[in-house]
Amino acid sequence: MSLPAIEVSGLSKRYVIEHESRHGTLRDTLHHTARKLWRRARWGTGFRTEEYWALRDVSFSVQPGEVVGIVGRNGAGKSTLLKVISRITEPTAGRVALRGRVASLLEVGTGFHPDLSGRENIFLNGAILGMSRFEIRKKFDEIVAFAEVEQFIDTPVKRYSSGMYVRLAFAVAAHLEPEILILDEVLAVGDAEFQRKCLGKMNDVAHRGGRTVLFVSHNLASVQQLCDRAIVLQQGLVVHDTDAASGVAAYLALGNKAAAAVSDRMIGHELEIDTLSIAPGAITVFEEVEAHLVLRARVGCTIHEICFVFVNSVGQRAALADLRTGNGTYILETGQTLDLRINLPRITLVPGSYSIDFFIRTSDHMQNYAGLQSLDVLSRATTNNWAGYGSEYLGSVAVDPQITVKIAP
Repeated sequence: MSLPAIEVSGLSKRYVIEHESRHGTLRDTLHHTARKLWRRARWGTGFRTEEYWALRDVSFSVQPGEVVGIVGRNGAGKSTLLKVISRITEPTAGRVALRGRVASLLEVGTGFHPDLSGRENIFLNGAILGMSRFEIRKKFDEIVAFAEVEQFIDTPVKRYSSGMYVRLAFAVAAHLEPEILILDEVLAVGDAEFQRKCLGKMNDVAHRGGRTVLFVSHNLASVQQLCDRAIVLQQGLVVHDTDAASGVAAYLALGNKAAAAVSDRMIGHELEIDTLSIAPGAITVFEEVEAHLVLRARVGCTIHEICFVFVNSVGQRAALADLRTGNGTYILETGQTLDLRINLPRITLVPGSYSIDFFIRTSDHMQNYAGLQSLDVLSRATTNNWAGYGSEYLGSVAVDPQITVKIAP
């Protein structure tokens, strides 16, 4: 068996956060240093510091030609991990071994000089990636055509839009044939058509070109489609390392557990959730779902948006139920309760597993409760012709709820 293309062993990264630190100019820096020395001389300590571990003892390996997705919530350590692997950030502990030429695309315009033209930056970036001038010339026309910047190739890239930046940066990284390609969430900058083109190119690079790809994305459908494995990070720890489908399911399950564990039922300072129940947890296609929601106003407020969102197993919104009636807002005075008894008739979701989110926006606050409850939609004999379709078959549909509203003191 060949040696891994990427080998991560016991990787940890610690940041020290110093509170009350404000020094943007030389004068501020000198003042801050003097205050710190004075505090240390008088009380034996400087400003309060706090340790933050972005990564904790992370270990995994990636074989040549393998495509691995890294998923996790914001702040889980995904971007820090890629920066350490790309040798941009030094680890606090552990080691990373890379076997092969590496191309990293972690931010829009990484490795570009803003005053140089697109043409010059292709050669500069290619040289940084270890390519010869001959290799770059050979791929030059293909890179420009893919990035769709032919008209602006001799324009300084500081005048490019963010979309043009990322198109050119991705084109260079993907076409100069590195053995290892490391990608963060930068593709989100491009439009939908460009994202489809990039995903197709990544598929060619990985599965036809036999190159190793490390891919961070919140687009779980792309992770399932492109990746052989998925590594799930939570608070800097590897909690799952499995096949892509199982990894995505594990990540969604973590999100549901986190949501269920939330004990704070306050919505800003205005509202409190007294009751929120949704039943049943499993239905057949076109059956009904009932919900009961009671909100108590701690201060007078107006609810502008309130809805349930049904999210499929790959994180896509499949349906939305708007819980407003009449003029589209609910106006509550201090101490009043809003009692909604909701019937969602004929749920038009194809068979599969869904989670239900609850979203609310008032005049002063906006909040989303993700994964309040799971909902399994089962098939039946009369709906067998739906087999094989994903929830994208219907797109994001609107559910027309029947709502009984009661506002009481």
